[in-house]
Amino acid sequence: MKDIKLVVFDIAGTTVKDHGEIATAFHDAMKESGYDIPHEKIYPLMGYKKPEAIRMMLEEYESDVAAITTAYINAIHDRFIALMVAYYRSTDQLQALPHAEEVFAWLKKHDIRIGLDTGFSTDITSIIIERLGWLKDNKIDYVVCSNEVAAGRPQPYMIQKMMKAAGIADAKQVIKIGDTEVDINEGKNAGCLYTIGITTGAFTRAALQPYDPDFIIDDLIELIEIIQ
Repeated sequence: MKDIKLVVFDIAGTTVKDHGEIATAFHDAMKESGYDIPHEKIYPLMGYKKPEAIRMMLEEYESDVAAITTAYINAIHDRFIALMVAYYRSTDQLQALPHAEEVFAWLKKHDIRIGLDTGFSTDITSIIIERLGWLKDNKIDYVVCSNEVAAGRPQPYMIQKMMKAAGIADAKQVIKIGDTEVDINEGKNAGCLYTIGITTGAFTRAALQPYDPDFIIDDLIELIEIIQ
């Protein structure tokens, strides 16, 4: 079996079912500020730190460059957070993706640490993790959000923060798995042994292939065979 010490998973679309609510909240927050952005333009941005995704869309849709200020971006982001927090607090559709908790248990049994990283900020993520009980029930070890590091994906800082917490110096003992372009590039930038794309979220297999992940899987259970 491979000498793996840590597996870093994305959250929405990878370990937690995404019913399209994230893209909808992003769309609605942008629309309230006057930008009616098609969902197909939003989906590829789902792995990014959300203020960065907002900036990218403003640079495309706002003709007055001077209007694209940090304060303006933060105001739209605050609205996005409010919509997501309201959703995750009340929804009865919050659920782990198939085999996620089974894979977590297998990793624990084999002394492999489990980390989650995300383009969400802490206020959204904490509600998801609390409702699923993953930290309090010791199903996972680490959660790092994009607002806790200098830059979100595709920069490797969230992975590196978890490696430091776990006392892991060699990125070749780490696997990264996620459903978007920036998940794949994050793993590559961190120097992980394997970077794995999964088709349960924002990107199809065909959409993931150009970013050259080491593997593309359709179900988290396939991770076990890769490690073995």
